[in-house]
Order: sequence, then C-alpha cells, then structure tokens
Amino acid sequence: QAQLVESGGGLVQAGDSLRLSCAASGGTFSWNAMGWFRQASGKEREFVSRITWSTGITTYAESVKGRFTISKDNAKNTGYLQMNTLKPEDTAVYYCAVRDVRFNWEGWGQGTQVTVSS
Repeated sequence: QAQLVESGGGLVQAGDSLRLSCAASGGTFSWNAMGWFRQASGKEREFVSRITWSTGITTYAESVKGRFTISKDNAKNTGYLQMNTLKPEDTAVYYCAVRDVRFNWEGWGQGTQVTVSS
C-alpha cells in the first residue's frame, strides 16, 4: 500500500503560481500512474491531472489545461503539479493518489490547501 504526502500549497493571488509535490513511499511497484485531484468546499472531489509512471503520458481536466503541468521524478518517487495563472476557482484542497493495477486510486494523503484570492 502506497503512502503519499502532499506539500506546497498556500495562499496566493490570482495570476500567481504554485508547485505542489507528492512524495510516495511503500508499494511503489504496484501502481502505474499518479494523479492529482481537488475538492473545493461544499463540492465533490474532482480529477485534475494524471501521469503514467512508466511512459509519462499526461492527462488534464479541461479547466486546468494549458495552466497546470504534471511531472514526475521516478528516482525520488515524487510527482509534481506546477500551477500557473491561478484563478480563484482553483481554490481547493489538493490531493494526490496512485493508481493500482486494477485502476483504482489509492494512497490518498491529507491534502494541501490552495487558496487563490482575487
């Protein structure tokens, strides 16, 4: 079972940038992708982005395409989410997770708060 720890959140102004990190440990040979999700207050958790761990293929939600970039460092078992041109609607708790061989997301961390002021 993977254990994940997110970091890098904070309070920024609209138009600013942040880089989130997701450090993974344990069970690293049983998962094939890392993903970022977010949950705004009063809303359901939504998909943001994912990266396939072996090939580096990336996928983004339409709402962040062109502004966010997901990346990884295989040697460090760490994933990143570079968030540029942040908007107030990006305000949420951001979580990372890994996808297992059955395509289930697991290893949810505690999340990191991102707050974007207008």
